[in-house]
Amino acid sequence: MDQISVIAASSMRASLQSLDLLANNIANSSTSGYKGDGEFHSLYTSEAAIGDETTPAATLPTVERQWTDFGQGLLEPTNNPLDFGLSGKGFFVVNGPSGPLYTRNGSFHISKKGTLVTGDGYTLLDQNGQPIEAEFTAPLDVAQDGSIHQHGQLLGQFKLVNFNDPSVLTKQANTYFKNPTDQKPVDATDIEVHQGKIEDANISPAKGAVRLVSVTRQFEMMQKALSLSSDMNRQAIEEVAKV
Repeated sequence: MDQISVIAASSMRASLQSLDLLANNIANSSTSGYKGDGEFHSLYTSEAAIGDETTPAATLPTVERQWTDFGQGLLEPTNNPLDFGLSGKGFFVVNGPSGPLYTRNGSFHISKKGTLVTGDGYTLLDQNGQPIEAEFTAPLDVAQDGSIHQHGQLLGQFKLVNFNDPSVLTKQANTYFKNPTDQKPVDATDIEVHQGKIEDANISPAKGAVRLVSVTRQFEMMQKALSLSSDMNRQAIEEVAKV
């Protein structure tokens, strides 16, 4: 394969990866606690793209890895006493299917067992790593430090943690994160809990749509370059056959 085709194909692959991330961001622009994803682009020289003695090796664009923006989203009032928006750096801790998961989505409800759970049924944990039990019939009163009261009695306090390097976290579903490394979470200190509010996704649908159009055009340009390269190669073969 000639260098033009190799470079165009590599660019198309990188554009497709970018389009997948952008489409997922836009689809989750109304998902509470969602954190937008981006990508790091890089260049490399592939052995398959090395030219002959007269042609330099081709440098190919690629998506090296993706990253997550953990920036703060806007807090929107919901007037639901079981919605809790976080302001500052940190996460709620829930008991996932295979261990602790971390989330910024503070939309909870009380399960049939009388414990606070996420919309997916994962149990919310307190500072001691235990489920938070509450009654259906009485309202909860949650302070900004995460302490929970019902009937004037302290039920516990949300387990709020942070990571020295949150980039080690990997996404599970759209609003959960898991820690696949040995880095231990630490207690979140610079954080507040706001009852009756929820944190919006930290992405702008308008900016995402603009970039989606831009990346789509890049893909179309590389697709045209690949087509032109294929036509040039075919024409060259036909000319050689005539000779």
